[in-house]
Amino acid sequence: MISKIEQDHQRFRQIVRGKIRKDLRRFLSRDELIGREGKRAVSIPVHDIDIPTFRYGDNSAGVGMGEGEEGEKVGAQPGDGDNAGGDEQGQHILEVDVSMEDLADILAEELELPRIEPKGEHRLENVSNKFTGIRPTGPASLRHFKRSYREALRRQLMMGDYDPENPVIVPIREDFRYRSFEEIRKPQSNAAIVYMMDVSGSMGDEQKELVRLEAFWIDTWLRRNYEGIESRYIVHDVRAAEVDRKTFFSLREDGGTRISSAYQCCKELLDSSYDPAAWNIYLFHFSDGDNSSEADNRLSVKLIQDQLAPRANMFGYCQVASAYGSGNFINVLREAFPDSLADTAGPRLICSKVNTKDDIYDSLKTFFQAGR
Repeated sequence: MISKIEQDHQRFRQIVRGKIRKDLRRFLSRDELIGREGKRAVSIPVHDIDIPTFRYGDNSAGVGMGEGEEGEKVGAQPGDGDNAGGDEQGQHILEVDVSMEDLADILAEELELPRIEPKGEHRLENVSNKFTGIRPTGPASLRHFKRSYREALRRQLMMGDYDPENPVIVPIREDFRYRSFEEIRKPQSNAAIVYMMDVSGSMGDEQKELVRLEAFWIDTWLRRNYEGIESRYIVHDVRAAEVDRKTFFSLREDGGTRISSAYQCCKELLDSSYDPAAWNIYLFHFSDGDNSSEADNRLSVKLIQDQLAPRANMFGYCQVASAYGSGNFINVLREAFPDSLADTAGPRLICSKVNTKDDIYDSLKTFFQAGR
């Protein structure tokens, strides 16, 4: 039976959940949200919610003691002095901790995202220990004290050594009992996410911030659907290289762009580390759509069609707006894969455009509405 305080707690969580859902589009574009991310939870400022508190009675009147004359004011009164209080209603802001799982569920409910059905043979296994019983032998760290004393009490009762007036129970070696366990092997659905980003001169800080926010929410949703996630990062201008997460979001080059270099680097990474029979693979490329030549456009399309899309659950291309980029590559992809979104048997390529932070909401829905 659920206690009343637990019912109140659940109701409070539902209120918070509703507030987040109502303002989800605004939350998706908040830069500071990423900075508050912990291992399992993130702090979110929620407006117009009061935490329940104790309220005490009015203590303004009563018998006092000490120095003072009758009728003398005690302490400052509202409106006294030069810094009088305002008469406008304040805005209540409460920071609540929301687990990443809850945040992903709210995202799915609001965007109407279907749960992802993992593919592959799930060759990777998660091994855990489950306590299944009690046995008379084992290490001291697994000793079950309650069961040991119960055995000692039973022995003393049977031998007539137990005195109710002086209930002293002394276990001996034969009384000790230990927890027993067995290994539980559970196949787990694992996913690999490869993020690729253009870091040429036309991709500035504003574009990188859009990529950072989009990648945060992609991570949040995919981690809700898979037990194990590995994220890899590739940057490119005319050449491509794998980097760590910090470098991925901070590196800026000053050069041209050859998109095929990123796709070739991604292919080599998949060849060496991720068998599509065992991994659910997600590939995301972020660029302003500027490429070096038509020849490289054709090579990039061929790499997607022959090497990347067949191995992946989805290949997502996200084009961010830049004043310096041509923005043409998204048109190249849409022309090369006109039916990719509708044809689940064909190349799994999905394109989206993010011009401002407000577009992240629609971009996420575009990427994951197919449930791949």
